[in-house]
Parts: sequence; structure tokens; C-alpha cells
Amino acid sequence: MPVIEIDPAISADIEKFETMLARYQAGEIEDDVFRVFRLNNGIYGQRQGGTKQMVRVKSPYGKLTAEQLECFARVADEYSRGWGHITTRQNFQFHFVELTRVPDLLREFALVGLTSREACGDTVRNVQGCHLAGACPHEQLDITAWAEAAHRHFLRNPIAQRLPRKFKINFSGCETDCGQAMFNDAGVIATTRTLEDGQKEAGFRVFIAGGLGANPHPAYALEEFTAREDLLPTLEAILRVFEQTGNRKNKLRARLKWVVADQGVEEVRERILAIRRLLPASSSWPGGIPAVVQEWGDTPAGASSSVAATPMGQGTPVSLRSNAPYERWEQANVVRGESNGTVSAYAWSRLGDVTSDQFRGLAAITRELGAEVRITNRQNLVFRGLSEGQLPVLFDRLSKLGMALPGAELSRDVVACPGADTCNLAVTQSRGLADAISEALEDAGLAEVGGIRTNISGCTNSCGQHHIADIGFFGAERRAHGVSAPGYQMLLGGYVGEESIHFGEKALRLPAKNAPAAVVRVVAKFAEEREAGEKFRSWMDRSGGAKAIAAELKDLDVFPTPEDGPDFYVDYDETGPYEVELGESECAV
Repeated sequence: MPVIEIDPAISADIEKFETMLARYQAGEIEDDVFRVFRLNNGIYGQRQGGTKQMVRVKSPYGKLTAEQLECFARVADEYSRGWGHITTRQNFQFHFVELTRVPDLLREFALVGLTSREACGDTVRNVQGCHLAGACPHEQLDITAWAEAAHRHFLRNPIAQRLPRKFKINFSGCETDCGQAMFNDAGVIATTRTLEDGQKEAGFRVFIAGGLGANPHPAYALEEFTAREDLLPTLEAILRVFEQTGNRKNKLRARLKWVVADQGVEEVRERILAIRRLLPASSSWPGGIPAVVQEWGDTPAGASSSVAATPMGQGTPVSLRSNAPYERWEQANVVRGESNGTVSAYAWSRLGDVTSDQFRGLAAITRELGAEVRITNRQNLVFRGLSEGQLPVLFDRLSKLGMALPGAELSRDVVACPGADTCNLAVTQSRGLADAISEALEDAGLAEVGGIRTNISGCTNSCGQHHIADIGFFGAERRAHGVSAPGYQMLLGGYVGEESIHFGEKALRLPAKNAPAAVVRVVAKFAEEREAGEKFRSWMDRSGGAKAIAAELKDLDVFPTPEDGPDFYVDYDETGPYEVELGESECAV
């Protein structure tokens, strides 16, 4: 058996974790100190308390290999509960891991080149990128190597270890913004500009200080155009301004968006550009074209001259014109354009969960087809580098894994955070609601309405990204007939794309058990009234806005008495009466 070399830096991280864990267990390290250390290594506590942990492993820009998928299968079976969960930031999470077993688990990851370092905590989090980068016929640049360069530059970088709060970077290859750059601390969108001699120069538009959470903020453009050689210095300058000016006394106002709120965007822009100008004097200056970009290249995929490119982005109209299972999957889940002579296809993951058997099956598919795999920010996976002739084989293999339903950009593709299943801050079972909505849409014959997204968070913090979905929900405690009950705030009209963002507008509050019926009504009305190719946001505005649509749902905001409707007072996936059980927030540590 070949000897597998572990990255010395990852090995050092694991050895330090073992040392710190031993000292913590011996009472030599205080709880809060170990908690900060643990979080910076991607290990979260769970609402169940005790020593059960959630371990988040980073997959920069969502890239995975067959060996890594097989590793996830082992981890799911041996350390967790038989499955892993895809996050909206292209990570995988494994829950109920015993704290004392974490070092062994980290070695499993290390053997396939993965780390959990800085997947949590006040650090630069997993660097996201469009899941079709290098395979998208619309892109201006292949941002893969740029996202990799950013990941390498900031991982373990001394300036990024104890930030005022977390810092998120996203990359998109074109203004469609499938990578969702518009609500991040630093969002990067590839673009071009025309020079005086008429030639076009590829580069970037950089956006700053976006964020979701309880108080969403849209990102601001930093400058009109950022040259390729200036991109990494620009990202470091943004981070340095945040490190210097972020609020270290109040974690609730510590993100970069609050720096802009307090100082004004012009002041923050000036600081960033001033630091970038002098950054060559720093030992950490990352100027010029990064080595990995020079090695991998960033030439855009390019569109086929003979095949029409599949429309991309939120609101993409999907039309299923057949009753045959393969043809329906192909019409919804395949991205054409023959970029670089290949096509791409989605594997749909219900609730973002992947079982150990599915992990093994996905690894086998990757090897059989010689394909690439990336995680999407809608909790699915996409196979890239396929030929047309491989699509029927892929469909057959995914069907056997239960991952071949038409899901991409269809209403059944409901996104949810883990919710009260494991999270200390969640007040509702968001995963249970997502499942109920999917079932209600299936029963109503509306699961395959195209161009509409539903996202759910178990609290206001938007881990489920409810603010940027066509239909969004966040969990809230309700009081009815003197009793606590699970409820949700419904939002309508969230959208991100074309270098713009709209946050969902509050519609109405609902009992948790009536939320699926509300979604069915809205999706049915949208499907019936939309004009050809019309996006949800446009339809909503044309229909009178969120409040007008909410007025037609008001009858659903009613709680029966506990005697007449006892299930209204029990949350999804629970058996006992609803009660809010909040633990200490490690998200704000």
C-alpha cells in the first residue's frame, strides 16, 4: 500500500489540536480559550451539549475528488451518523462527532488533502467560487485558480487568525453571479474593460461589505475595475482594513458591513485603496499574477458555436417538455454550451444530505466517467467535464443513488440550514419544514415549477440564506392561546444576480404547520400568472408586491386551540410540546 504524504502544515495543526485538547481535559486551559481554538479549527459545539461536536471540512470553491468523497463515506459511518450535510458555503459538515475522536477524524481528512482549519471562528472562511467555473459558457474568466490562490494566501496567514469577526470571500466568473458575490465581505466578479486601442482586458469587479444575518447589507463596488495583478493585494487590503477597524467590543456589530455603516463607504474605500498602494512594503504582499494562476491558467471556457448556452442564475426558466424520466432530468439538470467541449450535470441532494452509500457511489461515478465534481451553494453537486454520450450513464448511476430527480432551479430544490436539529441558536426545525414544503409541492403537482427558489433558516441569522430566495422563511417563536408554538416569518422577492441584490421583503408570519400551504399557494399563483421567462421578483412587483401577495395568505396565520390542533404546538421532527431551547452562541464567539 503506498505511503500517503500528509501536508506538514495540516499535520502540525492536528498535533497542536491534540496538545490543546489534552491540556483542556487536564484543566490547564479555560473553556473560553479552548472554545476559540476549537472554532478556529472548524469544530463547533452542538445544542445537545456534552462532548458531541460538529466538524466542518473546507472544500475551497467546492472542488472534490473521488478519494475525498470516499473519505466522507468513512467519516459518516465511523464518526458521525451515516451522512454528511452540504452547507450553503460549499463545505461539508459532520455532526455528533465525539470530541476525543476529532484528531483521528482530522487525520482522515488530511490523508486526502483536506483541512477543517478556519472553517469556523473569526477567520477567513472557506473561499467560495462558482461551481461551474471553467465549465460555464458565460464566464469572463475561469476563477478556479484565483479562488485557489486566495485560499492559499489567507489560510494560516497571521493577519487572519483573530479577526473581529468572520470574513467571507466569494468569486463569480461573470455578472450572472452564480457564486453570489454580492452579499459577502469581499465579492469578486470577473469582467472585462475596453482599452484605448480597442482591445479588451480581463479583470475583476470587487465588491465589499455585503452580508446577510439579522441585518442584511448589500455589497458596494470598491472601484470600477481591478486588474488581475492587483486582485490579491486588494483582497488583503480589504482584510487589513477590517482587522484594524472592526468592532472588537460588540460581536453583533463586528462585521465589515458595520464598519461601513459607522464610517461610510467612501471612507472605507479610501482606507482600502491607501493600504493597497503601500502594501508592496509588507512581507505578505501577494502582488502580481499568483503562481497557481500562472500554472493552472484562467482562460474562460468559451461557448460553443453550434450549441445554445444554457441560461444560468437565479430565475432561470426551466421547461420540462417530456414525461420520460431521463429526458426530464436532462432538461432540468444539464448545463450545455459545450464549454471546452464538455457539458455539466447536477446530482440533486435532498435537504443537502449525502449518505455514506451515496458518497461511495458518487466517488465511483467520478472515476468511471473521469469527471470533476464540485459542491454548489444550493446544497447539490455538479459533475463537470462530461461528454454528451456520458449523460445517460450518469443518469443511470444517479438514479440508483436516489440523486437523479430533476432539481436544478426547480421548486423542489428547497435549501435549509441544520436548524434546531443541532444548532444552538435555531428556534425551529428548518430541515423538517423544508421536507414538508417539498412534500406539499410534490402532492400539489408543483415540485417542478422552474425558476423559483425557497430557502429556510431556523433563526434570523440567515445560514439558510433566506434573504436572497424568492420565498424565504426564518424561524420565530409564536404565542397562541397562551402557549408557545413554532412559527416563521415569510419573506418574498429576494434575488441576487447581474451585480445587484434585493433582499426578501416581509410578507407575513405563519404557524410552522401552515408554511407549506403558503408556499403551495404562492408557487401556484406564480406558475399561473408569470409571463414567458419572467422572474419571480418581476412577477411579485407586477402583482402588487409582497404585502399584496401576503393579504391572500392571511387566513393561514391562524392557530387553532391546543385541543383542536395539537400538532400546531409540536415542531417538525419533534414529539413533545414546542419550547425554545437556546444554547450559547458559538457563532458570535
